[in-house]
Amino acid sequence: MTDRPLPAVVPLAVLACVLACVAYATSAAGLRRRGDAWPWRRDCAFVAGGAALIWGLCGRLPGGPFTAHSARHLLVAMAGPVLLVVARPLTLALRVLPPGPLRRGLLRVAHSPFAAWLLCPPMAAAVDMGGLWVLYRTELLSAAHHRPALSAALELHMLLAGLFFSAAVCQLDPVRRRWSLPLRAATLLVAGTAHAVLAKSVHATGPPGTSFATHDLRLGAQVMYYGGDAVEVVLALVLAVQWYTATGRRRARNADRKRRAGGSHLVPR
Repeated sequence: MTDRPLPAVVPLAVLACVLACVAYATSAAGLRRRGDAWPWRRDCAFVAGGAALIWGLCGRLPGGPFTAHSARHLLVAMAGPVLLVVARPLTLALRVLPPGPLRRGLLRVAHSPFAAWLLCPPMAAAVDMGGLWVLYRTELLSAAHHRPALSAALELHMLLAGLFFSAAVCQLDPVRRRWSLPLRAATLLVAGTAHAVLAKSVHATGPPGTSFATHDLRLGAQVMYYGGDAVEVVLALVLAVQWYTATGRRRARNADRKRRAGGSHLVPR
């Protein structure tokens, strides 16, 4: 994620984001018309995620070259993917699609061993954070600056890695295997630490082969550090809500079980 990708790629990416938002909003409206519940906050999250991607891909971002690059990384690789994931697009698609080959195919992909491997939290974190460390601690960023095709490939990688990492941590859509909450929380903690250390290392020493101004480099590293913290707080809140909900359900089941056990002693023989 350096300069903007190939000019031909940007309009296609923007068009894909717009079409995805329109398809999501249309599908959600169709659910509500037939009487099914679908929270409006999910529509807002998906549209906001699409807007974040569009802004990151083709919008004007403040600051110098590296600060703008860091803001673009934050929008395309972190904030946008998280907003898209919390909107539960797979769940919506499965509820809208009628029984048939398309729905079965989508379920087959979601429940495939390959999807389970991609959505394993440690694996998704390794791909996401590992890609960032390679980008900023090698000369890859400098090389991509002079090669638009490589820059576009990096944009795509960061977007997909961010989506898979967010989906692996949140586990909101129906997938093949649901990983435990402690594992996902630990993965988020380790990934957040790795991202913070990377931002601090960039603050101290710029990416190899680059010559950003000191002020621009440090401001961009701060955007990376504090912006990453903000996105990770959102992911932590998702996990906290899941823990609270699971705890409440468990307590309700235990209370109901005790109530039934107590009532059985009152039945006359």
